[in-house]
Order: sequence, then structure tokens, then C-alpha cells
Amino acid sequence: MIELKTPAEIDKMAVTGRFVAKTLAELTSIAEPGMDIMHLEKTARKMIEDAGAKSCYWDYAPSFGSGPFRNVICLSVNDGVLHGKPHSHVLKDGDLLTLDFAVSIDGWVADAARSVVVGDGSDEDQRLIDTTWAGLDAGISAAQAGNRLGDISKAIGDVADAHRIPVNLDFGGHGLGHTMHEDPHVPNRGKGGRGLVLKPGLTLAIEPWWSFTSKKLSVDKDGWTLRLADGSNGAHSENTIAITEDGPRILTTLD
Repeated sequence: MIELKTPAEIDKMAVTGRFVAKTLAELTSIAEPGMDIMHLEKTARKMIEDAGAKSCYWDYAPSFGSGPFRNVICLSVNDGVLHGKPHSHVLKDGDLLTLDFAVSIDGWVADAARSVVVGDGSDEDQRLIDTTWAGLDAGISAAQAGNRLGDISKAIGDVADAHRIPVNLDFGGHGLGHTMHEDPHVPNRGKGGRGLVLKPGLTLAIEPWWSFTSKKLSVDKDGWTLRLADGSNGAHSENTIAITEDGPRILTTLD
């Protein structure tokens, strides 16, 4: 079921969204070579506690993971691109780190992801991250009332196609509100003019993720971490938005 939110409810989601954006900004700013990524997990736990928020990941047990997930953030390194289960791992100079984070505050959820190069990395990895941001920007721009869900997917896919990037359709964006994963699914490639009509009050997490060379995934022994099957680095950018009469509103922002 798809639930349209009132302007007041969207404002409440924006409060959560600002916290999500603040947490990701803090964690990406402190990530450095020589740091164990469990420090990022522990810092996120403390920030959640201080804010009176609730992790959407803790005890999460969906069909695509080996649950329950007993962490509050997904941390994926290099070829690990999605659902990275935190464990003791020391970051190296040049690692590509992805952080995916979702919480609820007063019953309203926001979800976002950021990829960053740790220390001095390659121009190619930064270009990869930039393409996911370009896809995210394009998808958000297409999220206009009266457009269709396929218009968002096509806009993202057009960016991928421009860079000859293969796109995996198993995992993509999604609706959210009172819970982290709600209808509809938002693929990162699709046909314009198809699918659900976008109405004011619809809230979506839009999240392009990919590598330059592969769309095939393998699963780590932890049952959660998804890696690019060819060992290439992956990147992932995500924001929560709301469809409004005045255009898309980004909720996971510090602005």
C-alpha cells in the first residue's frame, strides 16, 4: 500500500532527514586510513542514542539478508557496494567507503547513502562516485507531480547509459514513511511514461548504485554484504525526497 503524506508529515520526515544527513556528514568527515570501521558503527550508535532516534537496521530481517541485522549502519568497502555488515576492518589509503543509514524519529523514517574516497584515492573512483550523484540528481529532477515512476528510472538510467555503466535491477530505490521499505520499488533503469503517477505526498528514497564494469553481485559469508562479482569498486548515493506541488523536496539535507 502507498500512503501519501500531508505537508505536516513531510515536515516531520525532514526532521529525521536532517539528522540522517548530519550523521553521514560527521561519519564521512572522520573516516581516515588506519581507522577500524567499527569506530564508525559505534559513533553512529552514540549519535542515534543522543538524538532519541531509532535505527531502522537493528534487528531488520528481510528476505534478501541473513537476519537479524545487528548493526545501525551499512558500511561497504571497495567492491562491497550494498548492505555491508560492519565488522572489524581497518581502512586503507584510497579505499572507497559507502555508508548507508536509516533511522526513525517520532515514527518517521529517512534514508540516505554516501560514498567517499578515504585518504588519497584514484580519480577513477571519484568519477564513479560522481556518476552516482549525477544519476541521483537526474532522478530527483524527474520526480515531478504528474510524471510517472518510470520517468525517474529512465532519468537515472540515461546517466548510466551515457557512461556505459551496467545497471542491476534487483536493488533500487523505494517508498518509505513509517517504515524503511515501502511500495513502490524504484529501479535505476526504466521506461519513461510508464508506471505509477507521481502525486504530491509520495515520499521516495532514490538511490543509484553501480560500478563501471559489472552488475552481477555475490554475497559474503555474513549473509548480508553484497559485492561486485568481478571485484570492481562500487559506489552508492541516496536521498529521501517528497513529491510536492512545487517540485521534489530533498529531505536528507543539512540545508
